[in-house]
Amino acid sequence: MQEFFEVWNFHLLDNYTLAFSVMMIVFEIVAGVAILLGWRMKLFSWLLLLLIIFFTFLTGYAYLSGKIKECGCFGNCIPLTAGESFTKDIVLFVLILFLFASKNKIKPILPQMPSVAILIIATVASFSFQWFVLQHLPVVDCLPYKVSANIIESMKPPPGAVPDSTVITFVYNKSGKEIEFTADKFPKDFDSTYKFVKRYDKLIRKGNAEPAIKDFILNTFSGTDTTQTVLEQKGYKLFLFIKELTEINPSWSKEFAAIYTFAKSKHVPVYFITADAEQVQAFVEINKLNENVAVLKCDATAIKTAARVTPTLYLIKNATIVEKWAGPDFDKAILVMNELPVQ
Repeated sequence: MQEFFEVWNFHLLDNYTLAFSVMMIVFEIVAGVAILLGWRMKLFSWLLLLLIIFFTFLTGYAYLSGKIKECGCFGNCIPLTAGESFTKDIVLFVLILFLFASKNKIKPILPQMPSVAILIIATVASFSFQWFVLQHLPVVDCLPYKVSANIIESMKPPPGAVPDSTVITFVYNKSGKEIEFTADKFPKDFDSTYKFVKRYDKLIRKGNAEPAIKDFILNTFSGTDTTQTVLEQKGYKLFLFIKELTEINPSWSKEFAAIYTFAKSKHVPVYFITADAEQVQAFVEINKLNENVAVLKCDATAIKTAARVTPTLYLIKNATIVEKWAGPDFDKAILVMNELPVQ
């Protein structure tokens, strides 16, 4: 949703994307349950039809404009391109048209009260589950940063990957018209009347050499890229991902103080990875964490991919993710740190 709002310059809605997303998911689930129950088919068939028209427009726009790469419908578990999402919605549109045309023939399978009770349960369950994963971490982790993943290896193209195929293309201006040609196909009449405009690499065939983890770059305050240095550091280390820090004494600070004490006593370095470096550095100084903590800057989008909850703590050995916890689960991290050997 935020990508669409950014493309359309609806920046006033940026702060409401999470609420919109939660409500949309609840509505889709409840509508699906209502259809399965055959409850109030006239109402829900209309709502589903309007919903699929809206989604088909969105995915069609993403596919035809090329401004949005994927819809994010199923997250990282079932990645879909914009074209695949558009095709999916076309198929769903046809199926929902069939439901809409048959709405008067579909009868409820249960009486009114049990149907309403099931819909209430579906609504509460949907809200509750979303609240849980927003407070903790995804129950099923399909991210490239899942436990047991090696970050360095995930930053490399997969074995056997085919790189993009490109050809050097020149653009010249002749008599007010721009002419493109490749290095092996210069015009036969090429002379001084051709004025150079630019040169670029034209994509001939898209490869599949994209690594699982992209744009994960850790910079110091001076702007030095320290990604490889940190990841190649032997032994255990802690990454605390904080996209932004809205208060100087957050609710998780007490538990983190205990984690920090164990880390310091066992010589485990701690890295705060954030897009809000100045505020986080102030937090480190106020809480006197300077001795064993380094604050590193990282792009907010990369942090959002690595850490679905703010904050998220990673325990890493060499470059492999051993365990990770959201802020409300830092008590579990304390137990693990207590058992960790001294380095």
